Amino acid sequence: MDFRAEAILSDWHGHLTHNLRRSPHTVRAYVATAERLLRFDGMEPTWNALAEAEQQVLRRYLASRRADGLTNNSAARELSAIKSFLKYSREKSGKSGQSAPRMRGPRVKKGIPRAVTPDEVVNLTGMVDDEASQPWIGARDRAVLLLLYGSGLRIAEALSLNGDAAPLGETITVTGKGGKQRAVPVLPIVSAAVDAYVAATPFTLDPNQPLFRGARGGRLAQGIVQRAVARARQSLGLPPTATPHALRHSFATHLLAAGADLRSLQELLGHASLGSTQIYTKVDAATLLDVYRNAHPRETD
Repeated sequence: MDFRAEAILSDWHGHLTHNLRRSPHTVRAYVATAERLLRFDGMEPTWNALAEAEQQVLRRYLASRRADGLTNNSAARELSAIKSFLKYSREKSGKSGQSAPRMRGPRVKKGIPRAVTPDEVVNLTGMVDDEASQPWIGARDRAVLLLLYGSGLRIAEALSLNGDAAPLGETITVTGKGGKQRAVPVLPIVSAAVDAYVAATPFTLDPNQPLFRGARGGRLAQGIVQRAVARARQSLGLPPTATPHALRHSFATHLLAAGADLRSLQELLGHASLGSTQIYTKVDAATLLDVYRNAHPRETD
């Protein structure tokens, strides 16, 4: 790759990581998109050329990506990454006031998250514990999953906790997207699960080291938790939608059904906009419709 392109990608990576404080997953995806764009025919690898990128070239690039088999969701994410990259290019070249190329992405229909029932949560966390290769690993995975369901944490937020978080109090402060911190409540069952893990782990609890450790002592990776849940889900006959992230969805859905208002739910989930939280009103409506269909006399005739 051209050394100019390498310098641009390095700069872009640093901006995403340190200035925008995006998640590692987002950084990888956005840098990969920038690299593909820089390699595309007709794109000169300079900040100025990127800032002046013509609409036709960008459309050809997006068309080539769709030809590679990108779904609407993936194409929309690709476009979002490109817009962010080109905006930064205009800043780097001193052309922040210049209008951005008009690019319209595919329409993406927002799906309704499928909530996991409280009984399924109990069964899932129990099965993950039972099927673990070692007792302390089972206690660890159960504690992580209960944090997702009991406190509505993203899995990255739970795994980013350090030893100074334990023992958990009535609330815990977590760092979410964009480095924003929020306080979330901790149920006694969640606190007890974390205490059980701390008592069982072979690693010394260090305030500056990860709370949840992998088998070799490093910070626990998301993929390990996801694979443990996938195995437990298969054993229980649960649908593929029963994922670690579904536990966070369930936290929100069940709180809303119990009468929580959207603004409070937005704060608990750490959503930047209320629009992200409003999806759960549709979830609740879908749940009520299922109850109606299963219980109404005319539906059973």
